[in-house]
Amino acid sequence: MQPTLLIMAAGMGSRYGSLKQLDTFGPGGETIIDYSLYDAIREGFGKVVFVIRQALLKDFEETYFQKLSGKIQVSYVLQELDRLPEGYMVPADRVKPWGTAHAVWVSASSIQEPFAVINGDDFYGRQSFRLMAEELRKMEVPGQYCMIAYPLNHTLSEHGFVSRGICEIDAQGYLKSVTERTQIAANDKGIFYKDAEGQLLPLSGNENVSMNLYGFTPDIFGHLETQLKDFLRKNANNLKAEFYLPEAVNFLVNTGTAKVKVCISPEKWFGVTYPEDKQTVRSRLRELIDTGVYPEKLWV
Repeated sequence: MQPTLLIMAAGMGSRYGSLKQLDTFGPGGETIIDYSLYDAIREGFGKVVFVIRQALLKDFEETYFQKLSGKIQVSYVLQELDRLPEGYMVPADRVKPWGTAHAVWVSASSIQEPFAVINGDDFYGRQSFRLMAEELRKMEVPGQYCMIAYPLNHTLSEHGFVSRGICEIDAQGYLKSVTERTQIAANDKGIFYKDAEGQLLPLSGNENVSMNLYGFTPDIFGHLETQLKDFLRKNANNLKAEFYLPEAVNFLVNTGTAKVKVCISPEKWFGVTYPEDKQTVRSRLRELIDTGVYPEKLWV
């Protein structure tokens, strides 16, 4: 059975200032998602499921659905505030989306096979999809998941702070924990993050970090629903709380419910957090085209 690619693309793009998942970066007007799709198709993925909002549906149909016809099976699910387990209501005045773990949970009815999860605004690289496809084809036991991690110094922005999940990995190559570090940036003295007290603390740059490139079997949906219900009970009055995928995976690992194999990508991640990142992404794509990794136009 061919694996499925789940693309989380319902985000608002508040820091970027526009919809990153629809912005163009390639010489033929390609988006970052286009490059992920191109790589996934070549590595044997048979279906893509887009997680979007109703407000984006028409744009996604025009940008992606039509040109993918005959290349990969296409589906979509809507991540809206009212997509909650039965018996749960959206708190009054809630505007913020429920988070990345919720984005995966809403896809349950569309996926019955091993699948990969990616962010719609991150460039992961061909070899990352190859590693993931190899792991997904070996997945047979529920609760045996995988993650593609990147060295921290391959994931920084030149134009501002980023947040990253720092991975602790055991001697057998399995995930022990993911610890969120915020306001990470490099300067002439090294790489630093800010702790809860506002102190700058050093990082080596060699730490392996999660970029939300996970591989799951469909049993993950039941685990996420259990955690989502608990999250909703605990955060009924917190209008900004989000149900994050790394935290959900952390819980499954810490409780012994799941094991997550970690593969380290040789690729250099890039993406758009800030408007100034756009030219960097275009330059990096041009380098990859000039070295033959991608054609001038993807969908000829």
